[in-house]
Amino acid sequence: MTISPEDQNRIRNLIPSIKNKRARVVIEHILQHGYITTEQLEKEYGYNHPPRAARDVREVGIPLETFRVKSSDGRSIAAYRFGDLNKIRKGRIHGRSAFPRQFKKQLYELAHGKCSICSGEFEERYLQVDHRIPYEVSGDTNSKHWDTKDYMLLCGSCNRAKSWSCEHCENWTNEKLPQVCQGCYWANPENYFHIALREIRRIDILWSEEEVQTYERLKEKAQKSQYHLPEYVKMIVRKHLDEA
Repeated sequence: MTISPEDQNRIRNLIPSIKNKRARVVIEHILQHGYITTEQLEKEYGYNHPPRAARDVREVGIPLETFRVKSSDGRSIAAYRFGDLNKIRKGRIHGRSAFPRQFKKQLYELAHGKCSICSGEFEERYLQVDHRIPYEVSGDTNSKHWDTKDYMLLCGSCNRAKSWSCEHCENWTNEKLPQVCQGCYWANPENYFHIALREIRRIDILWSEEEVQTYERLKEKAQKSQYHLPEYVKMIVRKHLDEA
């Protein structure tokens, strides 16, 4: 896709306001070459997770579209170029607002030091503040008056799982309707109707400290019964419910 001189100037005028360095790198490369590949993001710029770099651009309000090209060794890989620049979201250009330290502490106290998804207990530094409704969908809602109901604390593993699921959700990529996200497991694990628009129910369980012995016993019994562990847990739950 050829970028018109007018659109190039529009983007260049926005770059000084973009705080996210990785997003600026991707934008400037696309301006110069028309697109950027995942191979270039990894080899030329050292970004080990190319989709994250593309997401940074989208989060600052610049639309990108993904297409396929051949890598240097002939593999099919993803590449990114500007999408419909009439859909630039100027309110995002300055990027995410930084979370005040006291706000994270408040969330930590409300959550009793637990991840909102797996309920694992962690030191505060190992938990990350995350938007219940993805930033890509709703941005920072009223960031001058932080509301703890709009955010959650996640461990690194659950945050990565949520990011992957959200990025592959049609609502995230197309419609961007906050009310749809509101009914998703990743926004409200205690009260949800879908997971990324799919009819799924999910429980994330973390065994820690002395609970590890229980996990090992469960794993051993599952192996003896020739079940995968999740299937074995489901069988036990069904049996318990039938006998209740």
